[in-house]
Amino acid sequence: MAGLLYRLGRFSARRHWLVIIAWIVIMGIAGGTYALFGGSISSSITIPGTKTSQVQDLLAEKFPSANGGSGSIVFTTKDGKAFSDAQKTGVADFLKDVEKLPDVKGAVNGFSTQQQLDEQRQKLVDGQQQITDGRAQIQSGQQQLDAQKQQLEDGKAKIAAAQAQLDAQKQQASAGASASGAASSGAAAQAAQAQLTQAQAQIDAQQAQITAGEQQLTEAQATIDANTKKLDSSESELTQGTKLLDLSKDIRFVSKDDNSAIGTIQFTKSTNEVSPTTKTAISDKADDAGIDGVDVYVSNDIAQGVPSIVGPGEVIGLIVAAIVLFLMLRTVIGAAIPLASAVLGVGIASLAALSFSSLVEFISVTPVLGVMLGLAVGIDYSLFILNRHRTQLKAGMPVHESIGLANGTSGNAVVFAGATVMVALLALNITGVPFLGLMGTVGAVAVFFAICIATSFTPALLSVLGMRILRKKERARIGDTGSIRVPNTPMSTWRAVLTLVAGIVVLGTIALPATQMRLGLPTGASENVDSSQYKAYKALDRDFGAGQNGPLLVVATLPGAVSKADVTATEVTVGEAIAKNADVDAVLPIGTSGSRDIVAFQVKPSGGPDSVSTEELVKDLRAQDVSVDGGKATLGVAGNASANIDVSEKLANVLPLYLAVVVGLSLIILIIVFRSFLVPITATAGFILSVLATFGGLTAIYQWGWFGSVFNVHDPAPILSFLPIIEIGILFGLAMDYQLFLVSGMREAYAHGASAKVAVQRGLHAGRAVVTAAAIIMISVFAGFIFSDSSTIQPIGFGLAFGVLVDAFVVRMLLIPSAMHLLGESAWWFPKWLDRIVPDVDVEGAKLERAHPSDGGHAMPREETHTGSHALPVAPDAPTHGSGHAPAHRA
Repeated sequence: MAGLLYRLGRFSARRHWLVIIAWIVIMGIAGGTYALFGGSISSSITIPGTKTSQVQDLLAEKFPSANGGSGSIVFTTKDGKAFSDAQKTGVADFLKDVEKLPDVKGAVNGFSTQQQLDEQRQKLVDGQQQITDGRAQIQSGQQQLDAQKQQLEDGKAKIAAAQAQLDAQKQQASAGASASGAASSGAAAQAAQAQLTQAQAQIDAQQAQITAGEQQLTEAQATIDANTKKLDSSESELTQGTKLLDLSKDIRFVSKDDNSAIGTIQFTKSTNEVSPTTKTAISDKADDAGIDGVDVYVSNDIAQGVPSIVGPGEVIGLIVAAIVLFLMLRTVIGAAIPLASAVLGVGIASLAALSFSSLVEFISVTPVLGVMLGLAVGIDYSLFILNRHRTQLKAGMPVHESIGLANGTSGNAVVFAGATVMVALLALNITGVPFLGLMGTVGAVAVFFAICIATSFTPALLSVLGMRILRKKERARIGDTGSIRVPNTPMSTWRAVLTLVAGIVVLGTIALPATQMRLGLPTGASENVDSSQYKAYKALDRDFGAGQNGPLLVVATLPGAVSKADVTATEVTVGEAIAKNADVDAVLPIGTSGSRDIVAFQVKPSGGPDSVSTEELVKDLRAQDVSVDGGKATLGVAGNASANIDVSEKLANVLPLYLAVVVGLSLIILIIVFRSFLVPITATAGFILSVLATFGGLTAIYQWGWFGSVFNVHDPAPILSFLPIIEIGILFGLAMDYQLFLVSGMREAYAHGASAKVAVQRGLHAGRAVVTAAAIIMISVFAGFIFSDSSTIQPIGFGLAFGVLVDAFVVRMLLIPSAMHLLGESAWWFPKWLDRIVPDVDVEGAKLERAHPSDGGHAMPREETHTGSHALPVAPDAPTHGSGHAPAHRA
């Protein structure tokens, strides 16, 4: 690889204009492909196959009419008073105007919805009064009926008595007639019989009246019973409706004091698939709503868009990087080369990656991460080659030869270091999380172009500048290397012990907050306090409750289809079961599937979307079974809060796997490079310390709110769910860069005859200047993103900047040298049999350097490491790597 890079460097130097123009053409091609094939970028983070996505798929199947996402718009009066009629009309007109936009299915006016809910409640109150009045009427009618029944009974008793008396008279008459015989007067008997017959007729007539009265009373009783049954049925339905409204009484669309209202925008597709153009149009309309006395705020679902890549913070970061380059190189032209190379690489990588955005879903943070990495490593990699080239020029080497050798030595180290970063980033694909794998791939593409630019475009620029890369004073002293101070005494053992113990204690203390780290996704509360989404979030929290910012969509899958008559009762049964969970403020039924085997509810939690209580509520609901007629109903949960929980849980689950892969990869790579077991173990242990300390700093600042005023953390929240994995991947690669740049110098010094402890000092002395400059540049670039407008970008920028700060200046320059000193000779122990098997990667290009020891009569210092910052005189025939035994020339 070193020889290939040497030839590439010489070719770039000889054909510098061809190389420069070629890269500019590539830039133009990348821009053209982006213009032709670039697509939209999503602002939402989703993972297929989660419990939330499964519920959403079920809803799409069972509730096709309800398919599609939604977003909220909050209307508040500026004076805090109730909306006037004119203001309500303005809100309605605004929403009608929004309905005309593409991808918008409809806009729901909160005033209309609230009025419907209030009317329903009033109808229930009126219905209850009607039932009460009806029961009073039925009771009065029943009393009258009972009185009539009593009268009939009295009449029946009188008839019975009269009938008995008549029967007695008939019996007496019959007996008297028999006794008198013929002597009796026939006329008298006939008269008596006529009287009895008349009396019987009267009794029969009265009996008929009684019977008719009984029939009327029976019919009246049937009517009363029917009315009573009807009232019972109405009252049952009314009771069920009352229970449903009681469950949802805390869900409002207009605040209780009538000074805030919620408008809901319904989209034809899921929210994350809605085009940024539509979202921007809604936001623009909200900014220019022009409703007198009313502020209009769009929620995070609508306002969340692609963050700005270049802002004031990023510009300041680049300025700091430029200042560091100038102070190190003392020439404006020299400082401009790494910046130009990095900007070119970032431009090509970003445009090339985004050309695929129409085929693959990009989330908004993906291109920004590529810019972060591309700028940071692009500047550093170009600097390493530039710095080596300058050192060689000052020693008297011709320009083209110096460019080729710098490219073959420092460029070789750059390729290896960059390849390490790329492998760590590409390994994000093993997590099985699509957006995370894409982020890693885009980041790896940015690093790849940074390597290509550094090893071809940078040499071409160096060839164009020629000797002007040196200052006049430096050109006047070419060939005069002067006396080079080489450390010949090791650090004291007590200092090494104290440094190691103190460093571990300090980093361990910083890492302590990481034990309380919670993962989540940004909400509107994380946005800039002047942003529309922040104001919308706070208005909803203030006027409608924290849960209004993250309502849950709960879907109950019934054991079987229910009848139409039982739908309401089933909704009440399931709704009451949901409401029994802690931290549930309200439950609102929103529909039943056509087959009546799925019932959906909107659940308002008492906590916000990123609160612990909401997270526990989601878990409790998913574990809950509800008893309904015929069996058990299972509950599924969806919604933004649920999706955030699922994403965070998924990423937390894959984090250990990714960490294991990265740590294992670290050990294998370092064993091959340094041909040692203990050096890779100390390097990996230092990396883990750096990562844990970074997690601790992130938790303390962004989750606990420490130094919030400094880092613009106004509402502490859980740590960005994918940040730990991103931090591990990137910091691993960068940590290995610094390990390589420093410890390879120690290895060379040891292999060339220095004692193990003196070699530590020599390697640190040789590499610390360029590593310090590179680390400061990288920290500056990353830190520029801390003050981005995006709440997603801010913690990423801090985590990377703080991680590089800790790893470069604490772990690599303090802890690793101390550990290497204490290990002594054992640090370089390596079995002879393994030494013969493991390939010699020659990262620092020592073999190439020996093949090109001098040019033009000016001898090059032989133990100048690939950093090129200092030269260490050694024998030209010294071996290039240590093994399980001391080199032959060592005493």
